[in-house]
Amino acid sequence: MDLGRADGVVWRNRALMLFDRVSMPVAVCDVYGVVVLANPAMAAECGTTPGRLRGRDVLDLFRPQEATQVERIAQALRLRHRSRYQVSVRWRAPDGAERFGELSADPVSDSVDETPALLVMLRVRGESAPPEPSPARVTPVEGRVLALLARGATTAGAARELGLSKDGVTYHLRRLSARWNAANRTELVARAYALGVLAPGVWPPGARTAEPG
Repeated sequence: MDLGRADGVVWRNRALMLFDRVSMPVAVCDVYGVVVLANPAMAAECGTTPGRLRGRDVLDLFRPQEATQVERIAQALRLRHRSRYQVSVRWRAPDGAERFGELSADPVSDSVDETPALLVMLRVRGESAPPEPSPARVTPVEGRVLALLARGATTAGAARELGLSKDGVTYHLRRLSARWNAANRTELVARAYALGVLAPGVWPPGARTAEPG
């Protein structure tokens, strides 16, 4: 390897190390927006690794808010204009929050005649909280069994209240315990509150039920 080529390899490796250490989410894409290289900060916004972003369309990862922005950029790139382009985007963060911000794309190439790559940077402007999880689905009978347990009812007492046999109540309790991996009735009631089946702060306890779909 000649000296010039060796220097080129050294500087390329240094550039890649710097690229990986940049705290801002950055990617290099081809002119069509397909990711060629991404740094860890960009991958973290997508909940994955840099290698798994390779080959993905950046506009599938970050949803444009205005289609006309993307059309104007595509037209400018076809004409080999070399301005900085910005697109307002939204995306789902790994923690479930809906984030919004801007993608900026700078065409880069060794010569004006060469088809440019795009240096893409993401600026996070804010986020909205992740949606509240939907309550777990239980049948009306299961919901009433859970509500009675939360009131302190015994198996026999719940059976009388519901017009079931004790074996019938035990059957529902076993199904619920298996579904939620609950070790005992106290844990079962606690899971029902945690999953939103029983409404906290309400007495007597009541269940939010739905027929299974």
